[in-house]
Amino acid sequence: MRVGIPKEVFPGETRVALIPESVKKLTDKKTEVVIESGAGAAAGCSDEAYQAVGAKVERSHDAVLGADLVLKIQPPAAGEDGLPNEVAALKQGAALITFLQPFARRALLTKLAERNVTAMSMEMVPRITRAQNMDALSSMATVAGYKAVLLAANAFARFFPMFMTAAGTIAPARALILGAGVAGLQAIATAKRLGAIVEAFDTRPVVKEQVQSLGARFVGLEVSQEEAQDAGGYAKELGEEHHRKELELIAQRMPRTDIIVSTAQIPGRKSPVLITAQMVQQMKPGSIIVDLAIEGGGNCELSEYNKTVVKHGVTLIGTANLPALMPVHASQMYSKNLSNLVMHLLGEGGLQFNMEDPITAGVIVTHGGKIVHPALQHG
Repeated sequence: MRVGIPKEVFPGETRVALIPESVKKLTDKKTEVVIESGAGAAAGCSDEAYQAVGAKVERSHDAVLGADLVLKIQPPAAGEDGLPNEVAALKQGAALITFLQPFARRALLTKLAERNVTAMSMEMVPRITRAQNMDALSSMATVAGYKAVLLAANAFARFFPMFMTAAGTIAPARALILGAGVAGLQAIATAKRLGAIVEAFDTRPVVKEQVQSLGARFVGLEVSQEEAQDAGGYAKELGEEHHRKELELIAQRMPRTDIIVSTAQIPGRKSPVLITAQMVQQMKPGSIIVDLAIEGGGNCELSEYNKTVVKHGVTLIGTANLPALMPVHASQMYSKNLSNLVMHLLGEGGLQFNMEDPITAGVIVTHGGKIVHPALQHG
């Protein structure tokens, strides 16, 4: 079996799917690995480092995409927006593992099915104990939550911690984290390490203990776990009345909050608006909002995709793909998750697609010329 690792073509993407350490696991099993020249450069992985673990370096992008198994980070480009047609370069009947954004890219899934590609989506790794070491969504959310607070601190014209100085006492910054998933919890921890007073809001009562264990104050609604969280542990979209109360609760905190990091996303749905234009106006001049949900439309009504703008005296950071700003550790984490999935699938003679296995069945989106994942077959 030939495994291909192409250089990512999505603008701003600096990560690489596998680092040399993970490639060695494959070459040790007599698997042929070919990587595009320069694919790991931004992540600190040279062509020579890959060659040292038995990989072949290839200069042709299409030649790498012609492997039996292609490993990527971003969904394959389809010849639009000035990008190459990576889908057309995939071998008929090949396998692909990457982040596919399956709920938002139905047309791409159809094209992959037409090429008889077995496409596996890293977003669809099931949240079960056996699959924890394959959970790339959580790994990348950890990077994003950490980096979001650093972006906020860099843009903030004041200190984060309290200081006792010869010029008097400087009060600490007040941070509000919206959403206490993996990204939110990492944002809480990072803001606390920098010395801020931190509050965290989430609709799921089950996360209260986790928030408090990090030293933050939990702010929540009186909502049952069944109303707030699905079977996979993700937040559910609230009803109209609960959403109104949610906005009221957040609005009460806006005038005294310096930093907001919003992370609230609902899989397969547009990100909920938690910060209206009117709420932004209530914040102090110089305050910062980092909208981590920008790729799903944003939690803030005024955020702009992949831009930093100032509105009503508040800096709104809508930078997309924050993990690409930390390519070394982001690649290292993703590589471990991805290689664990590959090793799970790898059997004698190549990949084994056992659809009775919940991990395998969970990640496979297209197979045998069809869109096969139950969550994606209709609509």
